[in-house]
Amino acid sequence: MHNSRLKYRKKRRSRRILKAFLGIGLIAFFLFGAGVAYFIYQLSSVTASNEVELARGDKSEKRIEAVNPSKDNFSVLLLGDDSRPGETRARTDAMMVATFNKDDSSIFLTSIPRDSRVEIVGRGTLDKINHAHAFGGLDMTVDTVENLLDIPIDYYGIVKFEGLVQVVDALGGIQVDSPFAFDFKESSTNLDVSFVEGPQTINGDQALAYTRLRKHPQANGDIGRGQRQQQVIEGIIKKSASFSSITRFDDVFQAIGDNLQTNLTFSNILALHSYAGSIDNIETLQLQGSDMRLDGIYYYDLDPYALTDVQIRLKQHLEIDGYELPEGYYDRNNYSENIDGQQEETKTNY
Repeated sequence: MHNSRLKYRKKRRSRRILKAFLGIGLIAFFLFGAGVAYFIYQLSSVTASNEVELARGDKSEKRIEAVNPSKDNFSVLLLGDDSRPGETRARTDAMMVATFNKDDSSIFLTSIPRDSRVEIVGRGTLDKINHAHAFGGLDMTVDTVENLLDIPIDYYGIVKFEGLVQVVDALGGIQVDSPFAFDFKESSTNLDVSFVEGPQTINGDQALAYTRLRKHPQANGDIGRGQRQQQVIEGIIKKSASFSSITRFDDVFQAIGDNLQTNLTFSNILALHSYAGSIDNIETLQLQGSDMRLDGIYYYDLDPYALTDVQIRLKQHLEIDGYELPEGYYDRNNYSENIDGQQEETKTNY
């Protein structure tokens, strides 16, 4: 999208999204390489059981006009819903933002630690970011992520965790590269799986365990968890890229249709197919910080400088103009000091 079309102001407008395509909006993100004719047929035949529309309408309040994925850069907030039966507003157990750049067909995938202590927009308090969904649903979650990253969130997709198991199994398993061996047991879900160190093919239950692991000496807390979630998402995308390798394609569509809600429309979905060539080069970003306890409650305290780095990289990827850099800011990814401790002239300073 041309940068002049971006504006940070509020303008509320509602629009009812075509019900027949709700709940399956991210199929293209997971199934980039699908045969187009079969893809369209299946996509048009699946009807969503739950319709969820953002109160703001079809555009971010940080934009003047709604984006068009066929010609604009855009973002998608990906959420993992770990709700139990009967719960309507559970805490989100996974949170990532995918940004898409049309010029070079590149994709960034940014993981947000679920315990990050941030401002919850609409409540005026600091709390864990995954509480936003429990407090105010998708609208409060989207507003809070926009405020944190200082970018427009154009679309969202929320996936139930049981759907993750079904999708991975329908794909016949996915590849991940575990940095260490571990056993995972969870009595509430009867999960009992084992991993070896290194590359391996995992099934749906193993994928769920891989994304949930936190309490292990080498798990690296929320940071490691976010990295493993990114691995699973990439594994799903890469496995889906080969249409001929999927033997249970109907099951894949069924699993996604039953467990996903989104505000992507049918035309939006088809536009995502142009990023098929980028699936092997997805760049992953991670918000950095440190552990902290406040009044006995654990939080992940985000490093403000690292957060600024991510904000700027995402704005550059979305080609957003007009933002101000903090005084004295330098890009730590493009910085080195000479023998006297001074910044090299070839490096970027702001």
